[in-house]
Amino acid sequence: MAPWLTNKSDELGVLSEIVAKLKDSDPRFRYARDWFRLLLCTRPDEDFTEPSAPDTWDSAPRAAGYRAMDGTTVKSEGERWVANFLYLHGVSYEYERPYTYDTADAEHRQYHPDFYYPDIDVWHEHWGLDADGNPRPGWTDYLDGMERKRQLHRQHGTTLVETTWAEVMHGDGLSRLEKELVGHGIRLHWDPDRAPVRGVKVVTDADLLRLVRTFMLHVKANSLDRQEVRRRLGDGLVRNRRRTSIFLDLYWPIHDAWQARLADGGYVDFEDMLVQAADHLESGRYVSPYRLVMVDELQDASQARARLTRALVSQPGRDLLAVGDDWQSINRFAGADLSVVTGFHDQFGPGPTVHLTTTFRCHQSISDTAARFVMKNPAQVRKTVVSVHDRPTDQAAHEGVRLRTVASATEVFRAIGDFLTQLRDAIHEGAIVADSVSVDVLGRYHQDRGLMPHAAPPEIRLAFHTIHSAKGLEADYVVVPNLSAGSYAFPSRIADDPVLALAMAGGDTYPHAEERRLFYVALTRARRGVLLISPEHNPSPFVTELI
Repeated sequence: MAPWLTNKSDELGVLSEIVAKLKDSDPRFRYARDWFRLLLCTRPDEDFTEPSAPDTWDSAPRAAGYRAMDGTTVKSEGERWVANFLYLHGVSYEYERPYTYDTADAEHRQYHPDFYYPDIDVWHEHWGLDADGNPRPGWTDYLDGMERKRQLHRQHGTTLVETTWAEVMHGDGLSRLEKELVGHGIRLHWDPDRAPVRGVKVVTDADLLRLVRTFMLHVKANSLDRQEVRRRLGDGLVRNRRRTSIFLDLYWPIHDAWQARLADGGYVDFEDMLVQAADHLESGRYVSPYRLVMVDELQDASQARARLTRALVSQPGRDLLAVGDDWQSINRFAGADLSVVTGFHDQFGPGPTVHLTTTFRCHQSISDTAARFVMKNPAQVRKTVVSVHDRPTDQAAHEGVRLRTVASATEVFRAIGDFLTQLRDAIHEGAIVADSVSVDVLGRYHQDRGLMPHAAPPEIRLAFHTIHSAKGLEADYVVVPNLSAGSYAFPSRIADDPVLALAMAGGDTYPHAEERRLFYVALTRARRGVLLISPEHNPSPFVTELI
């Protein structure tokens, strides 16, 4: 195993070294990397086939718009791309400067071209046209307006350059603009490290490296090569093919350099180790002496692990015992493929199935609530879970799943504090027969740790975990503190970058399928009770469903 794979920082450090060398040696790679990070990562969920919604407000014209990296508010996504392109090339421009000549008449206001380049005295119009040269439906007289503006430039002898929405968003419009500006005397100075104004976010180098490494994990886990990835791109697995093609232009050189670095050191990474081991078994170069193969946590298996397992039991006289729970499949981002469980017999052949339907952790009320919730998804395996626990022998202060609503996020501290005080009092009064109890606060994100109270009564053993890291753990009580709707919410609205769809295992089409399983995991970490905390005016759809 390569020594740099022992921790994430070393892993990303090696990727950073690879990228630095590629930037120095390959101008096409350098441009693709900068282009993707600075212009294409900011709105990964957009396919740019339709105009996106404005994301800022300009108080001067009192209008919504799109904020560029230099702070200029423009009127369309296409104009933002142009403005960012100019900013990153160090091109001085003025947005919607009044035309040099008076053009106002009874039917028209003064003409304001989209961009003006003072260093070369050139005007620039960015037309809202699709690939067929048509404006958006409802834009009446748009083409006539274009011709009038062109005529004004011809009449007054001013220079006009033009781009269109389709060319910029889906074609070579910016490359052509670059050539035209250079032809008119502009000197371009590409500076990918130029900082945007305060409040405008761009994707960091580290963010891009993490995306590349995640894509690589899925490529390897699913034994994909260039041809298969290209086929998937052609099959429409991603919406914005141009964006994804640019990503692949920067990904494959990194992939090849990563593999070369492994080979030079005589190393493998974990994904290659699985694939190469399966190759040896399938070719007969190695014959496993083991007659029984046992697999635990099958719901976390990737296709590479499933392939290795099949190879281990392919010879006559081999048996497989696999244990897994499709309700707890929450690691698709790390390569897990739910179909390894739900399609088990399709992958491994016929055999008996034993349903493990007894829980030794939760009381029945928690188990029933969690099971009803997760089984709303028809793709989940149907089963009935029975608890070995009757009601507690003591009269616990809190059992089952309960909800507390708060007026705002600032009240979450108090809600958790009140709950801990109730448990302390129940211990003192004998309602809970124990010297202490454990309480785990389970957040959807690491940042939810900030919702924790600063101190707990001595009778309460309090800890914070993300729900992903809590899998396999248990506590007397669980608190889920941030069941809200919105960006950083539960279910999460932070989607995987669309390029990952090219390499990831197929997902479940049921709404919030994996987030539902994650919520199930959170509920079932508790032995006695669960407290859900939700804002009363912006509740999670999961809370609404439970109610």
